[in-house]
Amino acid sequence: MDGEDSKPMAKEKTNFQILSPPNTRDLVDSVDAFLFDCDGVIWKGDALIDGVPETLEALRSMGKKLVFVTNNSTKSRRQYAKKFNSLGISVTEDEIFSSSFAAAMYLKVNSFPIDKKVYVIGEEGIYEEMKLAGFDCFGGPEDGKKSVLFGSNSLFDHDKSVGAVVVGLDRCINYYKLQYGNLCIRENPGCLFIATNRDPVGHLTALQEWPGAGCMVAAVCGATQRDPILVGKPSTFMMDFLLQKYNIPTSRMCMVGDRLDTDILFGQNAGCRTLLVLSGVTNMETLKDPSNCIWPEYYTSSVSDIMSLSDDR
Repeated sequence: MDGEDSKPMAKEKTNFQILSPPNTRDLVDSVDAFLFDCDGVIWKGDALIDGVPETLEALRSMGKKLVFVTNNSTKSRRQYAKKFNSLGISVTEDEIFSSSFAAAMYLKVNSFPIDKKVYVIGEEGIYEEMKLAGFDCFGGPEDGKKSVLFGSNSLFDHDKSVGAVVVGLDRCINYYKLQYGNLCIRENPGCLFIATNRDPVGHLTALQEWPGAGCMVAAVCGATQRDPILVGKPSTFMMDFLLQKYNIPTSRMCMVGDRLDTDILFGQNAGCRTLLVLSGVTNMETLKDPSNCIWPEYYTSSVSDIMSLSDDR
């Protein structure tokens, strides 16, 4: 299974529809698994979006599989399960597919050499998933407070055994990390450059958007003049694991997300039904903008509409 290092093409424009009672019931009846993004769909920061717990519980009671596919790499699957449970939603680690997990699995399925190390420009989520997968990794949080000392004869040293640099959202990004990753990618023969995702912004708090992993990835791209291997949405790399685990055709899955260029495009590329919710990054102005070339099958205001409209007789 290969990651994707180029932006996939969007589908031709379709007549996307707003959710209504008839088409909502048809959608729910035709789908066996709902794939949910998290930030801007389930929560904003640490605040649940209204109606989400009740909707998820109702879908489970109908026998639907629920899967949470997030590009946010700051947490591991274990940490995400803990967050869900702290918010009163029962979710297991096996139901969570994060980009931090995808990065570790990319190395695993591509037989990353056991004698090579992984340098992390990111947070605890990537670090923990790499360790769980059995890889020797460093960087990440422990390099968050390091700085570079400049002198007339100074030389920045780096580990020549690093075979992969993984870049994700890093709220402690600094010049030390950028130089370390830059040297590994440019000077270590065959060193992989892996990006968890390229989201430009994200809902790290409930009230506003913040710079996303795309900013960190762009900095490394600029320094190395290399494009990364992308393992998060819209790459369909994670879909291979979903298909293996659930054995459900993608035509019987629905991707629910708030971002056109990741969530909706991911669903389209995989052959899923798609539902855009306007509770996160995308608004109606963006959706209907003439420059937009990615359209969902359906759109609605929030996840809770799935059940409220389905029950509306």
